[in-house]
Amino acid sequence: MVLQWLSLVGIIWLQSISATNTNFPSYSSHLKLLLSLSQLQLNNLAFASDAGKLFGFLSGIAAVYLPLWLVLLIGSTLGFIGYGVQYLFLITNKVSSLPYTLVFLLTALAGNSICWINTVCYLIAIQNFPFDRQLAVGLSTSYQGLSAKIYTDVIDVFFDSSSSIKKARSYLLLNCILPLVVCLIASPLVRVITTPRSRSLSNGFLFIFSITIFTGTFAVITSLGSRKGLFTPLIILSGLIMFLVVLLVVPLMENLRERWDNKCMIRNYGKKVCDESCMVEENQGVVNENGVKDEGVFMPNHDEEIDAKVMIKRLNFWLYFFVYMFGATVGMVYLNNLGQIVESRGSSKTSSLVSLASSFGFFGRIFPCLLDYHISRTKRKVSRPALIALMMVPMTSAFLLLLNDNNICLHISTATIGICTGAITSISVSTTAELFGAKNFGVNHNVLVTNIPVGSFLFGDMAALLYRKQGLIANHNGEKCMGIKCYETSFIIWGCLCLLGTILAILLHLRTKKT
Repeated sequence: MVLQWLSLVGIIWLQSISATNTNFPSYSSHLKLLLSLSQLQLNNLAFASDAGKLFGFLSGIAAVYLPLWLVLLIGSTLGFIGYGVQYLFLITNKVSSLPYTLVFLLTALAGNSICWINTVCYLIAIQNFPFDRQLAVGLSTSYQGLSAKIYTDVIDVFFDSSSSIKKARSYLLLNCILPLVVCLIASPLVRVITTPRSRSLSNGFLFIFSITIFTGTFAVITSLGSRKGLFTPLIILSGLIMFLVVLLVVPLMENLRERWDNKCMIRNYGKKVCDESCMVEENQGVVNENGVKDEGVFMPNHDEEIDAKVMIKRLNFWLYFFVYMFGATVGMVYLNNLGQIVESRGSSKTSSLVSLASSFGFFGRIFPCLLDYHISRTKRKVSRPALIALMMVPMTSAFLLLLNDNNICLHISTATIGICTGAITSISVSTTAELFGAKNFGVNHNVLVTNIPVGSFLFGDMAALLYRKQGLIANHNGEKCMGIKCYETSFIIWGCLCLLGTILAILLHLRTKKT
């Protein structure tokens, strides 16, 4: 049991620093200036980061044949190369000679590195917690929503970002080093546990839930308070690190409890009886308070195990593919463009808004986990597609609210899109396994998320072209657009796509409900 909790703590640490692409809006405007990029070229760089997911299935295949610690190190090394080469050009002041095609390929390589880390985290959560999969997945992926905030706070504390080149350089260096360091630290912890795994995990999950809620609350409060100077970056970063470290209390407590229970059982029944009872518990399943064996709520269709070739021939997959594209992917496109959206409204608060979206995204990712924790102790089951539809309704409203140029509306919409995008991303992990089985999850889920680069390219470039058009209309210079009109049409289109995604999610719910 101790190794189970250590593996969960390890993947939580990994997820908290894995989403290096989420801090792109914090320095995208500076990179645009340094490389003399057009808005379309900048959007294509955001797409490049997502384009790495087109080859994410390679990490799923590698996880079948290679040790997970090696898969983890391969992923962090790819990110080290992708961001590191860009950093070297910046630090040698040769950024102007850096070919755009090379920047695109390096960004794609760095984006692909995220897939390798995420694949390991998902597989560890699914295999080490077979009876609490959604809880483990939801808890760990929720911390991915904090990545942008953690990177921003580290930059504010340790790096000089007083100029455009220094800010871009700082982010590239941190994106290059931090994932590699954390992967090296966590790699001994992230392993599949082959020994019998206990099903009585409620106390540990309750403790981690509590720490997670405190972490999210702290992140939101400090994101809002930092705008008014109420919290220094050092206090914020120290608090986040403290919450991450205190998670180690769970395996420590479980180790003490396990030793105490073993001593009691050996003293009262003898070692042989203890071993036999453990085997019986492992083979029989969990009996709840009503005397009914509980196999968990994560995969009601657990008998269905299909590979990617069969999966892509099914209508449910394509419904699911476009639901995700019109939901979470649209939300990610908005967040990728957040730097330019804030700049077009005449504000310089990009970092604070990125932190705000990151903090609320954290709560969005933890929401499905909290819900599953509740329903796992009742007889009710909740359809994943129905939950996705529920999350896409407020997202649709948030895009329409952005048509108001009030600064408060910008903050409310960003927080709403952050929380809904985070929730859909978290739900999607369990939905993939629920619809198509867990055996081929590593490849299947990476095939599904290829919708992200496709949507990023289509919706991101559309926004960039509309931005350029408005810039030409306003001042005969499409390279920079100011005012609410710059993204007005994009907001309407993104909102309509979310509405369409809601309808498709309801249809998927009705189809899966019958099966």
